[in-house]
Amino acid sequence: MTTPPPRRFSTRTRAALAVEKLASSASRRLGRGSGEMIGGKLALQVSPRILTEVAAGRMAVCVSGTNGKTTTTRLLARALGTLGPVKSNSGGANMAPGVLAALSRPPFDATAALEVDEIWLPKVARQILPRAVVLLNISRDQLDRSNETRRIASLWRELGADLPAATVVANVDDPLVAWAASGWSNQIWVSVGQNWTADAMVCPQCARLLHRNSSGWWCDCGLARPEPIVAVTGPGELLWFGRHIRASIDLPGRVNLGNAAMAAAAAKLFGVEVADALAAMTGLDDVQGRYQEVELGESGVRGRLLLAKNPAGWVEMMELLNTAPARPVIIDFNSQTADGRDPSWIWDVPFERLAGRDVLVTGERKEDMSVRLAYAEVPHTVHPDAESAASTVFDKTVDVVANYTAFRDILGRVAPVGTTR
Repeated sequence: MTTPPPRRFSTRTRAALAVEKLASSASRRLGRGSGEMIGGKLALQVSPRILTEVAAGRMAVCVSGTNGKTTTTRLLARALGTLGPVKSNSGGANMAPGVLAALSRPPFDATAALEVDEIWLPKVARQILPRAVVLLNISRDQLDRSNETRRIASLWRELGADLPAATVVANVDDPLVAWAASGWSNQIWVSVGQNWTADAMVCPQCARLLHRNSSGWWCDCGLARPEPIVAVTGPGELLWFGRHIRASIDLPGRVNLGNAAMAAAAAKLFGVEVADALAAMTGLDDVQGRYQEVELGESGVRGRLLLAKNPAGWVEMMELLNTAPARPVIIDFNSQTADGRDPSWIWDVPFERLAGRDVLVTGERKEDMSVRLAYAEVPHTVHPDAESAASTVFDKTVDVVANYTAFRDILGRVAPVGTTR
């Protein structure tokens, strides 16, 4: 028998929680998915104030940005877990229904680490009133949905005025994020680097062209890169509130050490020491399938799964590819609704950096990707799917870089290394 919700919930919210539980359970039983979205959607219709009620009195952190939300939220949940129970939307459902699903089960006073879509962040945060908000980055993503980066930055900046008690943990290397966070009352400035700068070429404050050099960015209007108090200063090293510390996690690449630094800075606000936070993050070697190795068909070839869903994500993945042996790369590319129907952003990605590798292309939009690679003068072959592509290589391990729905489809077809279907 389940524990009933506390009496402080209104009658409508009690009913909404019951509806959420029934709908999500039915979805799982019928094999229609985790049920996070359908359960949350129905509950919000029954009780529009349910998010406010289930978040009341709860310590919460919202994590948002174009790239890295899921990974940073998972790392943060591990760090906060050193203090007690944590609720988190670990399945990646990051709009209001998914956030509600994470908060709709007891204990209702558990700390919450919540991934929130960048456009949904203002609406969700105004209802749950988090103690901290982590702002990672802003770049173009789905061109038919979130192509106006300054609009997102403006929404985030306005949100700060409504959360005077909250602290924002913000990436100083992204001018859009730094400008948005400078409007908040309390900041922790973190430097994690920014390999992709094409979406932040002009000042978000005055629209002049930004100046950049090796030490940062600035504008003639006075807006400039804040001085970080936490920073990734090298492989396995962080600047941490005035001192340099060794830091490593099992997820690969500088980008994930940056995600860990952002998560640890947020966890510090709750009393988690950095050594405890990083220790809790160790042992996490994949996030929703990212970085996981899978068996690709019957060929005996293993594929390391990497997610890249926009130009900024692709540039980060290319840096990660360069830290490993030059293995064959399978590019799996779709343009379904969840990816964004407009795939023209691939022309902004510097695919020339793949020159010299064995490149294989698949996915619903493989022809588009093939044309882009041809213009980049990257020799490649085209295949029906990732498994058939893998069967043509001589290496035993390949990297598979896929966008959102292509990544999801691969996970649904293959088994992780060491398991059987």
